[in-house]
Amino acid sequence: MSKKSESTEKKSAVKEGIYDAKTLGMPKVTVLGLQHMFAMFGATILVPMLTGLDVSTTLLFAGLGTLLFHLLTKWKVPAFLGSSFAFLPGYFAIAPQDAVDRLERLPYACVGVACAGVLYLILSALIKAFGSGKVMKFFPPIVTGPLIIAIGLTLSQTAIDSCSKNWFIAIVAILLILVCNIWGKGMVKIVPIIIGVLGSYLVAVMLGAVDFSEVADADWLGLPVHFESTVFWAFKDGNTGLLITSIITIVPIALATIVEHMGDISAISSTVGKNYVEDPGLHRTLLGDGLATIMAALFGAPANTTYGENTGVLSLTKVYDPLVIRLAAGFAILFSFCPKFAAVIGSMPEATVGGVSLVLYGMISAVGVRNIVEAKCDFTKARNVIIAAMILVLSIGIKYNTFYGDGAIKIPLTIAGKSTTILITGLAAGALVGIILNAILPDRD
Repeated sequence: MSKKSESTEKKSAVKEGIYDAKTLGMPKVTVLGLQHMFAMFGATILVPMLTGLDVSTTLLFAGLGTLLFHLLTKWKVPAFLGSSFAFLPGYFAIAPQDAVDRLERLPYACVGVACAGVLYLILSALIKAFGSGKVMKFFPPIVTGPLIIAIGLTLSQTAIDSCSKNWFIAIVAILLILVCNIWGKGMVKIVPIIIGVLGSYLVAVMLGAVDFSEVADADWLGLPVHFESTVFWAFKDGNTGLLITSIITIVPIALATIVEHMGDISAISSTVGKNYVEDPGLHRTLLGDGLATIMAALFGAPANTTYGENTGVLSLTKVYDPLVIRLAAGFAILFSFCPKFAAVIGSMPEATVGGVSLVLYGMISAVGVRNIVEAKCDFTKARNVIIAAMILVLSIGIKYNTFYGDGAIKIPLTIAGKSTTILITGLAAGALVGIILNAILPDRD
């Protein structure tokens, strides 16, 4: 092909809004990859900061999980997999923030997350065999919407507690996020979390509220995986009761994240103009997300989920080449091998995290409301009112009822001659009751 013909082809592609690595060239694509990494960065590192999981491990498996997802979806879907906020109540239930043995409990929470990932695989196989319609009729918006609302509301106390450490620093983060989200243009509107975190962090540094001692002591290079934080350590430790509690508590949360996954894949399809639900297929995207979550959880990283922030970047740049996302994954993996970088993140004031969390947790509940509204759930039907009411009251009521102490129903159990206690959280109870009621009550939509 002559240079003139090649130039004409590139101009035609740009005019039609079709940008790829060949059209743009690798230098520009590399910059776009960095942009995607920063788009996912704020939310992805916030989950380990809230839960106590390792930031470096999180970045490593966000990158590896994204690459695995691309492999299983035939390299076609331009999606980035970052940390899921939906599983936060599960982590807090198994490893409370004020628990003395919090770090020892986190690997048990990861067992529950890994089992939640197995649910993705089961649904993927069922959808492949029977089609998505027959499977997903058991998880309609009248079940998943209230469950998502409850997830955000049950996290609210954690955000307020963190903000109360220094309300001024927290309010700076909140205001920056709101201003960028509502009035921001271009990339400013895409990455409000990063701007909120950096702005609040800077204010905290100016006020002398940041301790950099651990940053100075941290190495520049190091391995991002630690055995004592992995699921393998939990099995070696062998607290059977906590293992069962973790599975019962966390697996039902996957019902909400699976629906979130479907919404994200639909959003990416709409943005790009290709039907990824059909090709490569919803069963493949669920398989990729599920295996990425299992892999991350096994090694002590948060559950993975497709990221709306990166879909926003796709819409903004009009660059839909999945190679750009894979470059972002590569950069995330590269950053994971720098302990000093993780120490900088760890030095962030709790009030900064609280301010960002307050907005994000509220947005989680708002997404649940949006799901119900967009699905046009008919609340003139008594069955729908009952299902939503039972999910919300059980999820929130059990969480905040002091009678249960740990925010969960305690069930004594004897396993292999040893007495233990199984905890059923409000979210687990609400999800299970909602699914059962939807299946047995008449007049289903």
